[in-house]
Amino acid sequence: MASDADAAFYAGAALCALDNLVRSEPAWAGSWRQRLALKCAVAAVRLAGRTEEEAALRDAWYLRPASGDPGPAGSILGAWRHLASRPPTIDAGGLAQITEWLGLRVDDRYDKLAETVEELAAGDKPAPLAAAAIAGHVVAGRGDAELLAWWLADLVLARKLGWSRPVPLLAAQLYSPAFRSGDGRGKRIRPGDAAFERAVCVALANGAGDGLRLALDIARRAERLAAATPKLRAKGAGEAIRRLLDDDAVPGTLSTRNLSRFAARRLFERLQTFEAVRELSGRASFRLYGL
Repeated sequence: MASDADAAFYAGAALCALDNLVRSEPAWAGSWRQRLALKCAVAAVRLAGRTEEEAALRDAWYLRPASGDPGPAGSILGAWRHLASRPPTIDAGGLAQITEWLGLRVDDRYDKLAETVEELAAGDKPAPLAAAAIAGHVVAGRGDAELLAWWLADLVLARKLGWSRPVPLLAAQLYSPAFRSGDGRGKRIRPGDAAFERAVCVALANGAGDGLRLALDIARRAERLAAATPKLRAKGAGEAIRRLLDDDAVPGTLSTRNLSRFAARRLFERLQTFEAVRELSGRASFRLYGL
């Protein structure tokens, strides 16, 4: 593993590049953040002892009834989607909601957690070390709350960097070599362990790189979508396009005031011919589309 100084340098350089992208606020930033949230949720679900991968999590979220329960794994995805879609602040009520989604029981050890988040966000620690500090603090208070530790780590990182919305990064690296001791094949490094700060720096360097590569792919597809838009004749196509830019996926059965299910299906199929969207489910029915 890299030395502490090297790890901090790598994290700083990668986060600087990512910061430039985040502050540019591209039109497709919502889709990008939500796809990163999905990747984090996959690792978080694994940490919770479940086996759902991306496809199953998408189905749990997008194919549930309106306002329906997405199930335990889908609720974990919901927590990371929430992180990616709102300003990086948290209060006691917000923490109660997140802990419920993550399947954690609320107790008095969370009472001052929002205050700790504020203290770290306003403190002198560099952003990666502040993220590591909140994760370590949470796990020190409750060893079974590691999911919440990773959720808050990305929130604190965003606060320290002055981002308008968090970018889900760290949980996706949970099972990467960054959090493995020794040669990368040893015991997983957990919050509070001796090498944890260095591991977080390496994970952020890798996660920022993954995020930038994903952004490049989504930007290319968004360009194709913009080029295809003038060719669309469906009334209500604009709302479908906004949803594609703002979210990881859109159900093929989308129905709005100005767009019927039948018209939506034809719209998405036409966008596929322009290579502006992808069908994400691999199914012939109950399809999901995204950039």
